Amino acid sequence: MKNRRSLLLLLLVMYFMPNAQAQLWQTDLPTAQKIALDSNRTILLVFSGSDWCVPCMRLEKEIWASDVFQTYAKDHFVLVRADFPKRKANQLPPEQEAKNGELAEKYNTNGYFPLVVLMDKNLTVLGNMGYQEISPAAYLELLIKLIP
Repeated sequence: MKNRRSLLLLLLVMYFMPNAQAQLWQTDLPTAQKIALDSNRTILLVFSGSDWCVPCMRLEKEIWASDVFQTYAKDHFVLVRADFPKRKANQLPPEQEAKNGELAEKYNTNGYFPLVVLMDKNLTVLGNMGYQEISPAAYLELLIKLIP
């Protein structure tokens, strides 16, 4: 009986909390491109250092996790994360490290973190930006201005 109540409570919380389900971040650009082509969405590629880059962590917490961004992104962006963690406990599988390295060689040649690269569905770069200490709505507005 107690387990049923707990399960019911959990389901109710998930139903009424819009952020209970996290954004779906891709880790493979070809997969993201296929989704973008099928859904006519823009690709948002983020280079982050999730366990060492303070502006990356702030971008995650303040912008990507916001209701404003998530509501817009679900219908307009295909999200791709290329993460470069440094702590041993957070290391990625070698195949993912290699994929992220290839993405960095092509789209982040200066090694900036965080770097947000906006691309059309054909992988044409529309523009890029980093972390800015502004509201989620203002950040989203800047991203939208990059789209022709």
